[in-house]
Amino acid sequence: MHYWNQEKECMPREELEKLQLRRLKETVYRIYSFVPAYQEKMDQAGIRPDDIRSLDDLRHLPFTTKQDLRDSYPFNLFAIPMSEVVRIHSSSGTTGKPTVVGYSRKDIDTWAELMARALTSAGASKHEVIQNSYGYGLFTGGLGVHYGAEKIGASVIPTSGGNTKRQVMLMQDFGSTILTCTPSYALFMYEVIEEMGIKRSDLKLKAGVFGAEPWSESMRREIEKKLEINAFDIYGLSEIIGPGVAIECPYKVGLHIAEDHFIAETIDPINERVLENGEQGELVITTITKEALPLIRYRTRDLTTLEKKTCECGRTHMRMHKVLGRSDDMIIIRGVNVFPSMVESVLLSIPGVEPHYILIVERKGTLDELEVQVEVSEKLFSDEVKKLESLGAIIRKELESSLGIGVRVRLVEPRSIERSEGKAKRVIDKRNI
Repeated sequence: MHYWNQEKECMPREELEKLQLRRLKETVYRIYSFVPAYQEKMDQAGIRPDDIRSLDDLRHLPFTTKQDLRDSYPFNLFAIPMSEVVRIHSSSGTTGKPTVVGYSRKDIDTWAELMARALTSAGASKHEVIQNSYGYGLFTGGLGVHYGAEKIGASVIPTSGGNTKRQVMLMQDFGSTILTCTPSYALFMYEVIEEMGIKRSDLKLKAGVFGAEPWSESMRREIEKKLEINAFDIYGLSEIIGPGVAIECPYKVGLHIAEDHFIAETIDPINERVLENGEQGELVITTITKEALPLIRYRTRDLTTLEKKTCECGRTHMRMHKVLGRSDDMIIIRGVNVFPSMVESVLLSIPGVEPHYILIVERKGTLDELEVQVEVSEKLFSDEVKKLESLGAIIRKELESSLGIGVRVRLVEPRSIERSEGKAKRVIDKRNI
């Protein structure tokens, strides 16, 4: 088993929790002293830094939301002066003001350390050629992976997203061994590899580190089968640090959260009650080493389950299950909660169905209707109408059985659903709610 920092990754639980408490106290004291918005929130909640005496006291602290970051735009949540901020990233701001995140020199070093751990967990070493197809720029994905790859001494190809034919050419010519990108882009790359007539034996790829969007176990199997690689799930979000918050180990029984830097909880997204380990809920993260933008109980909106049991790999840090979806991506149709990942799992279990689909929700009169558009393989699409009708009926039956609601299924020709070089768009909600 390979570790980047075995001492920290396999730290005895009791020791780890002592470290967490010390760092939590320091962080709470700092934000109360240097971030007026947090001081106001804590005063309103009737809690002072001295009230934090155990990890259980974390639940008394107020939550932080994406709206808090927008309200403090651009730098009002920073806990250090701008002269000490060495990097600024931000979200795209498609739904209003972007969320802005800052990093001190130490934050950048921490991030590189976390990504070095993550890449090592996925089997990387200084001998690898890592093709980094996450977007560079204001998005944290590209630079996060880049610094971690350089820290372990691997060769990095900073391809970023897009220009896929050129990417495939470089993959072949430069002998890339590890691919990092979104899972949907990995599948698109496979299509381009096929289109270019490149044989799998001409490529040296052996593993992929995929994240930035929820993806199912069925999609993992699809990627592993088509690209003939070992596919690892990575988790992170810009507001917390970027990629590297959690990563799977070779056992793939959840993603290890870097608990010496983050404290994770799950809550009921409706009533905000803290849940026990093993109960599915919204992931809430507190940063305990960040200098520029420390966040207390940040509501990620990602739905998962936490598991504290030590993993067979020897890492003691708690694991989060694969993200089911986002509480704000969940569609409620006739009282039923539907996540794109649930639909994906069903579709990928049916032969001849491609891993490209879109959910369209409309309101007809007072009733909500869900249409699932799904691509079928070239061979099936050119088959007789009867066979297509039969496949459509099978898909509809399986989806209705799994989701518990009526569904319309529309089979569409290969490559007719728009491909994404970043996060795939899975839902079009046409309802005026």
